[in-house]
Amino acid sequence: MATANTNLSQYDKSRLPSAFSFKYAIVKAQWNEQITNGLYKGAYDTLIDLGALPSSIHTIEVPGSMELIYGCRQAAAIRPAVDAIIAIGCLIKGETMHFEFVSMAVYHGLSQLNLSLTMPVIACVLTDHNLEQSIARSGGVHGNKGVEAAVTAVLMSGRRVI
Repeated sequence: MATANTNLSQYDKSRLPSAFSFKYAIVKAQWNEQITNGLYKGAYDTLIDLGALPSSIHTIEVPGSMELIYGCRQAAAIRPAVDAIIAIGCLIKGETMHFEFVSMAVYHGLSQLNLSLTMPVIACVLTDHNLEQSIARSGGVHGNKGVEAAVTAVLMSGRRVI
C-alpha cells in the first residue's frame, strides 16, 4: 500500500491559497458515524484553518454513502453557488459482495457529478477492509483523509467551469 506508515494529512499552509473568498459544501454520510465524524472534523477544521468562514461552509447529512451522490447534487443547487463540494463517507468490507457494489456505485456517481457539475466534487469516501483501517485514516496513525479532501477542495476552488 502506498500510504503504509505514512501520514499524508500534514500541509504547509503558507503554500496554499486562502479559502476566505470561497464557499464550500460538505456532504457527510451518517453510516459509520464514528469514522465520518472524524473525517468531517478534519475537513471542517482545515477549511477554517485555511481561511474559510464558518458561514461559508454548508453541511448536508445523508443516511449512507450511497446517498452521497444525491446529497452532492443538492449541494450543487445551493445559491449563491458553492465553489467545491466534499463528499464524506465510509464503507467497510463485510462478508458479502455489497461492499464492492456500493463502493463502485458511489465512486462512479461522484465521478459523473464531476463531469456534469460546474464545481468540483472531492471524494473522501474510505473503502477499507476493517474498522481499524478506517480509524487509522480518520484521525489515526495515517492522518485524516478529511484534511486531505479539504486541501484539495481549496486547491480546486475558483476553477469552476461556467
